[in-house]
Amino acid sequence: MFARRLFPRWQFVAAVVLPAWLTIGWAVFGGGGWGTLGLVITLPATFLSVLVVALLVNARPTVREQRAVAWGDVGVIGAWHLAIIATGFYGATAAAFGVLSIALAVVAFWWAIWQLVRDGSRRMQASMAEFERLAAQQQGAQAPRTPPFDAGEVIVVREARDPE
Repeated sequence: MFARRLFPRWQFVAAVVLPAWLTIGWAVFGGGGWGTLGLVITLPATFLSVLVVALLVNARPTVREQRAVAWGDVGVIGAWHLAIIATGFYGATAAAFGVLSIALAVVAFWWAIWQLVRDGSRRMQASMAEFERLAAQQQGAQAPRTPPFDAGEVIVVREARDPE
């Protein structure tokens, strides 16, 4: 439970820490001139993607109520953050971890969207069930209504009149 409660805070911290780690890792573990151009593109993209996913996750009502994310969020987004951290070591596998980071960013984004829609759907269903329960309770207090009568198929014939 501790990890699930810590994760919503970590996501906003990660929006700053992970791009900073990519910069520090580039300076410490080496990078060339083209690496600098890559950082100019990568750092804002990393910041924005982590921030957008964090906002989507924290937009869910259950996350705000419980102040904890689901275990699926910890797994998907945690794997993405670990891939970003691994990319920052800029070793022989940096390109592979970079591609994995991009793929996991897409997965994390759609995971957050899916969870937000699913959570909103559950809340809407609960609200409608409560509304229907209250409406039935209110109608029970009034005079009982007869169910609608089905007359079957009805044919309507209109008479045409001459305009005079």
